[in-house]
Amino acid sequence: MSEIITEYRNENTKNIDLLPTIEIVKKINEEDKIVARAVEEESENIAQAIDIIAKQFLQGGKLYYFGAGTSGRLGVLDASECPPTFGARADMVQGIIAGGDNALKLSIEGAEDNFELGERDAQILTEKDVCVAISASGNPKYLLGVLSVAEKIGCKTIALTCNHKAAILEEVGLGICVEVGAEVIAGSSRMKAGTAQKMVLNMLTTGAMIKIGKTYENFMIDLMPTNEKLKDRAMRIVSEIAGVNASTALKTLLESNWRVKEAILMLQCDLSLSEAQELLRKNCGVLRKALIEFE
Repeated sequence: MSEIITEYRNENTKNIDLLPTIEIVKKINEEDKIVARAVEEESENIAQAIDIIAKQFLQGGKLYYFGAGTSGRLGVLDASECPPTFGARADMVQGIIAGGDNALKLSIEGAEDNFELGERDAQILTEKDVCVAISASGNPKYLLGVLSVAEKIGCKTIALTCNHKAAILEEVGLGICVEVGAEVIAGSSRMKAGTAQKMVLNMLTTGAMIKIGKTYENFMIDLMPTNEKLKDRAMRIVSEIAGVNASTALKTLLESNWRVKEAILMLQCDLSLSEAQELLRKNCGVLRKALIEFE
């Protein structure tokens, strides 16, 4: 078994149980400040991972996160937020947690130690996909089972861990190792390690979605306006990009069935809905390319 750095004891918080509440808060905050710097040190590997994911997306592939416990929950969370944010298909980014959906709320004993369970869960993968194995320690047998299947079928593999001695780093094409050091509470990798993983997962999906044209400037122009907040955001996006007032933006969004990119093209280029849809189709749905072509 590889050494588990995430189980080390933090010398800075040895006496945390004796401290006043405000000092407990300060100690935790001091440790959290380490996380962003540790993530920054892995920028090049994170960028490589984004390019891999974006390339596979453009070839019809999907992104699968696999993890156990906290890491699995973070993967499911990031995946679930992609459809409303980027208008991505529900199956484009998927989070798989060891032990199944029950493990999102309950601890499923032994799931992370089950190599065969990992093999079974990985049957969903194809050679077009990207498999990201997430683990603070990087040693769950579950993930080794997942990666063994991914390797056999030629699926792209990435590891996200907080331990440079992680077993999964030896089994993937690309490793991202964010070493945040010992936790405030020894072994509680839901803390700094979990925060680091959340930051990197945000970067992976956001970066890949940007690369495939799911944004325009820093607007989420593929969002799905399924509630009042998102409809208001859609109106503000159309108004800002097209340079029109809110009522004109709303009118055009209603005409386009709340399709933000189509509404922008209708206003910017004086097109009908069908003409805007055709222009987008010719440009693979990328708004910036469509606007450049029209010019």
